[in-house]
Amino acid sequence: MPERLFTREDLETLKQWDVPTICNALEIVMPERRALGFTVEPMVAVDPKLPPIVGLARTGTIRAKEPPRGPVANRLDWYDYVAKADLPTVVVLQDIDHPPGFGAYWGEVQSTVHKALGALGCVTNGSFRDLIAWAPGFQMIGGRVGPSHAHVHMVDFAKPVNVFGMQAAHDDVIHADYHGAVVIPAEAVKKLPAAVDLVARREKVILDICHSPEFSVAALRDAIKRAGEIH
Repeated sequence: MPERLFTREDLETLKQWDVPTICNALEIVMPERRALGFTVEPMVAVDPKLPPIVGLARTGTIRAKEPPRGPVANRLDWYDYVAKADLPTVVVLQDIDHPPGFGAYWGEVQSTVHKALGALGCVTNGSFRDLIAWAPGFQMIGGRVGPSHAHVHMVDFAKPVNVFGMQAAHDDVIHADYHGAVVIPAEAVKKLPAAVDLVARREKVILDICHSPEFSVAALRDAIKRAGEIH
């Protein structure tokens, strides 16, 4: 079992907060990552009501516009790769077609298979389908919904990928919900709960005055001064 800077329980703790909250906390813990490590394009969740997913990245690349021109990654080897993990996983799949999403890798079968393999969900710039027959509880944060799988095939896996600006590598910690996704550096995982608490306390000062019958612009100015830097 790999030695990690965090435990399963640490990842479970992070599920109680949405992705914007995690991004806010990361700005405190690792300010140098303020403008990187998260998706930057609109995304579609198969079920926006599902709670956030947090797990180790299982990365791959796909394409679908035309049949393979040469050797392709073995899908059964990919399944072995997804399943071989000591902690829950999140699939991060980059569609390298231009534009991405021509053919859907994800549908009833793949959502069901990957759920059985232990994955919590997927983050992809590609498309997905079979929304009615989708595996219950398996989250998808994708680029769009599409009808056909066309010539979809896996090109490679276990290599770094880029999904809508979020660069991710094997075993990176991925936090995702209907807002999108963010990579959490391993050394930040245990620090985030305290940072979330700090941000919440700062925000509360401003929110409380906005909800107060004593609200005024002067009171707001004072609250912002007391709260410190927030956005």
